[in-house]
Amino acid sequence: MRILCTNDDGIHAPGLKVIEEIARQISDDVWVVAPELDQSGVSHSLSLNDPLRLREVDERHFSVRGTPTDCIIMGARHILKDKQPDIVLSGVNKGRNVAEDVVYSGTIAGALEGTILGLPSFALSQEFSMETRNKPLWDTALKFGPDVIRNVMKLGVPRNTVINVNFPSCMPDEVRGIAVTRQGKRNLG
Repeated sequence: MRILCTNDDGIHAPGLKVIEEIARQISDDVWVVAPELDQSGVSHSLSLNDPLRLREVDERHFSVRGTPTDCIIMGARHILKDKQPDIVLSGVNKGRNVAEDVVYSGTIAGALEGTILGLPSFALSQEFSMETRNKPLWDTALKFGPDVIRNVMKLGVPRNTVINVNFPSCMPDEVRGIAVTRQGKRNLG
């Protein structure tokens, strides 16, 4: 299985290393195409007026001077044009992507672009809290991410569906279960 990974926090972000570790627990054919710089909050934007600059950072690792959307297009349509990816993973975002925040998220946008290209796509985010001094506990995503992806892939990802996975801010042994939910709205009350 060929996996294309991206994020919105940039090529050197800790969460990108986590998503790559998750991907490598599923497959040994893992490719990373991520923004050169932090693109948090860019939503599903494209670079239309600035030329995209592609740089090979390492074997199967590329940075793009552009958005997560640009990265997925560049990865699927150019870098991997001879053998398309089977799945897109975007993240792991530092912070959750829930409620109305998903419309601003570059992490969600990376997965959305994969979905538009007809590929099963997952956005993964790791919540953090004041108790963890605003540092994500990446171990939770690392422990549960691979099985969540494998199980959803076994069931099949419906067409035109982005799978948005949010991991709680706790240690893996504190997780009490996994819930499948619908997109909600923020409760401001």
